[in-house]
Amino acid sequence: MRLRACAALLLFLSACATSAPSPAERASRNPRIANLQRAAVLPWTDGGRCVVREASQAWPVLVETCYRTLDHDRLEFHDTMGRCTVASADAAAVGLGFCVLAAPEIAVGAVIVLGVVVVGVAIKEALDAYELRHAYPEEAGTSRGTKVASREAEAQRKPRLKPEPAGQDWQPPVPPVPVDRTGRASCEPVPVPHAGEDDPHNECADKFPPNRYPGMDVLVGGVRFDALQVGVRVLWEIKTHQFDTYSKFIRRREIEKELAQIEKEQDAAAACGYGYVIGVSTQAHKDALLEADPLLDVVVTGCKR
Repeated sequence: MRLRACAALLLFLSACATSAPSPAERASRNPRIANLQRAAVLPWTDGGRCVVREASQAWPVLVETCYRTLDHDRLEFHDTMGRCTVASADAAAVGLGFCVLAAPEIAVGAVIVLGVVVVGVAIKEALDAYELRHAYPEEAGTSRGTKVASREAEAQRKPRLKPEPAGQDWQPPVPPVPVDRTGRASCEPVPVPHAGEDDPHNECADKFPPNRYPGMDVLVGGVRFDALQVGVRVLWEIKTHQFDTYSKFIRRREIEKELAQIEKEQDAAAACGYGYVIGVSTQAHKDALLEADPLLDVVVTGCKR
């Protein structure tokens, strides 16, 4: 609660201390990228994954959420402006470091980093993806809306032939992954048929986020995801395993396998500027994933098999 009170106070101070930007400035400003650039000079123990996930929030809120993932042994905080000792007793109570770092503007010498900072992998990939999209705007973002819409309409017009599986491990072939001008897998979302014929799983993937492409998975950055959420840049991985019925040994093995998949998908999503959420059917499954990695964004869907 004290962290939230401090973050709220700093947001208020920011509003009071900053003059209203002109319309042109507001149009050119990208808070997400500004937050990523601001965070890039700090040492993060998780490679900056929490920062990428929260980058669209206001800076004090991002700091509140990700403060625990900083490498505190390499940081020194100095209240050079006297703001944290005067403005808020709550700020002093939760810690000088948080208050100084979450301030609307960090004064020179307020935050000292010991040693050389290597930009967190997730932050670097997100910034590189942003630069790539703006270097070739015709291949990214809203400028691709017509192209995506036409593909979506074409996919809906063409009847999907039901393939005959050759076995339990059969999956429909993935079409060639589109690439950008650098030869890297494109960040453009490409709908592809759901992998396999697991109807309960596919129904959950279509309805719960809800899926922008019902009946389809989506390829982003060369990686297949179960759904792209309608209206937001969030990719989903859906799990409908009967996790609660597994033995302890099988649960451990299942979590190990899922973490390897999640890491690959999470990196691809972050590199293309997307959020990433894992949907699971039960609270026990969520608890097991968060115990293995507390930074995951896991939601209980309640989907049944």
